[in-house]
Amino acid sequence: MKSILITAALLIGLAPASVAVAEPGVQTPALSWQDCQDGFQCATAKVPLDYDRPSGTKIDLAVIRLPATDPSKRIGSLFVNFGGPGASGVDRLRARGKWEWLFSSELRARFDVVSWDPRGIGRSATVRCFDSVEEQQAFLNSIPVYPDTAAEEPAFYEGYREFVRRCEAKSGDLLDHVSSANTARDLDQLRKAVGDKKLTYHGISYGTHLGAIYANMFPDKVRALAFDGALDFIGNATGHGNQGTTVPLDTRQDVPRGVAETFDQFLKLCAAPGAKCAFAGGDLRKKWADLVAKVTASPVTTPDGRFDRVTLISTVWDALAQPENWQDTARILQGVWEAPASLRAASADYVTNRFEGFNAVQCSDSDFPRDTATYTKYGKSENERVPYWGRAVVYDMMACAFWQGRDEDRYTGPWNRWTSAPILFINSRFDPSTPLHGARDGAAEMARTAFLTVEGYGHTSMYVRSACAEKVKREYLFTGVLPAQKTCGIDKSPFA
Repeated sequence: MKSILITAALLIGLAPASVAVAEPGVQTPALSWQDCQDGFQCATAKVPLDYDRPSGTKIDLAVIRLPATDPSKRIGSLFVNFGGPGASGVDRLRARGKWEWLFSSELRARFDVVSWDPRGIGRSATVRCFDSVEEQQAFLNSIPVYPDTAAEEPAFYEGYREFVRRCEAKSGDLLDHVSSANTARDLDQLRKAVGDKKLTYHGISYGTHLGAIYANMFPDKVRALAFDGALDFIGNATGHGNQGTTVPLDTRQDVPRGVAETFDQFLKLCAAPGAKCAFAGGDLRKKWADLVAKVTASPVTTPDGRFDRVTLISTVWDALAQPENWQDTARILQGVWEAPASLRAASADYVTNRFEGFNAVQCSDSDFPRDTATYTKYGKSENERVPYWGRAVVYDMMACAFWQGRDEDRYTGPWNRWTSAPILFINSRFDPSTPLHGARDGAAEMARTAFLTVEGYGHTSMYVRSACAEKVKREYLFTGVLPAQKTCGIDKSPFA
């Protein structure tokens, strides 16, 4: 039976690599693949800046692939977006393309794994808001991750107004053409350029939003789409009801609940008998509260850096996404717990345009409140509703309140078009970035889906290692057939 399914997969939408015929007005890019070390091949694709004017200005997209290791059994190309927005797909595929728990050798035998730097990001028509890396770093070090008190808000707001002014000055018209809808059009051009009749795709985190847009813009071009760490697509684009103009984006997605639930698991697993957790000992909820109070009263410096309240909370929030780092995070927390107070400053590196790219895409895709009073209001109420995490989430896309770029081609629905093949959703039970409740909402918004819950902690299968989930995903990508299986375990507990 399995061989029949695989044979069927070869017939339901993929052809040998060749140049596809372009749609009227848009010339399919020609990809000239060149070796770019370690088994990877690289190319540049030219696509329209504005698909409403396909014969006008062209931009370059940087593309990379890892060719199938068994060409005789090759199904086609598996396109991957690693999330963000803002992350370089070229760099991430080069760094992660051979991670066995993400792309097993069995999967890499059957597919060319392909990624790219989406427009505005990395090496592809890059959004720039600064003249140099040094200027980037100086600016980012001049504003906190989020304002910890109401008194800090005016300067925080003004800092982001200045950031938006710099982006307008440096990137201009490009900011009006970096929506995920245009990236979905780019993806369809890349699909045709590699000769696939329909798309096989693995979208991670934000990549699920891009995938959902593609599925609804090109519903008859879907072969198999795996959405890994999914968003609530309506919530992300416009909000439900009038939320788009009244509630900050990640607040309306209730990300704080996902962060709080995941952190509760961090403390629970840390306290378990036999756990390799340096922060263990006593009542960990009280210990955490006392630790936050300590750095609020006076910042602490350790070999890992300088920690005030904002830095400590944001460090833990970031770390919760990657369970393989939880032991190290516990060590950092214990180091802060044991350290004397200190006021010595520390610096941070910033070497890519992820910050600019994130804001350029997210602010193009989604509706946001434009009145700073809304953020001030939710900063107070969310801090009370979800201590530690609620306030931080309110301000995590502050630039979008002031953003001037407007992509008239952005996608806002519908989200439930009948696709030519069903779509698989995968989400860990405790995810601090794309919480399970939001992923389930996203799956319910689409027409043909199945849902696999990974009984683990952290963000997406890129970080939550599960051989079971990889196998389920792999078989679905091979066959286009949704799995009957609904849950998978993880390979190892974070503190084992």
